[in-house]
Amino acid sequence: MKNITFYGRFEDDILAGRKTITLREASDANFSAGDKVRVSRYEDDVFFCNIEVISVTPVLFDDLNEKHAVQENMTLEQLKDVISEIYPGLKELFMIEFRLI
Repeated sequence: MKNITFYGRFEDDILAGRKTITLREASDANFSAGDKVRVSRYEDDVFFCNIEVISVTPVLFDDLNEKHAVQENMTLEQLKDVISEIYPGLKELFMIEFRLI
């Protein structure tokens, strides 16, 4: 089973089904539809759930919209701020859509 980490601040949203995508750089998007993935917190590597990847789609930072924000359980402004903080200057992202299993 592949692994992925999320910042701890996203754990509750993932477990409640409010966060259904993650935006990653290319090196952290090596997943395919159907992959079962073990999820842990970035800060301490503590496991908290398993997800199944639904799709992996390229998306440009400038093309992020309200739908992406809703899927991330944020406002569009918050989403762009978080992405800019994690990946400063990065314009080419990958959207990983997932569901809890």
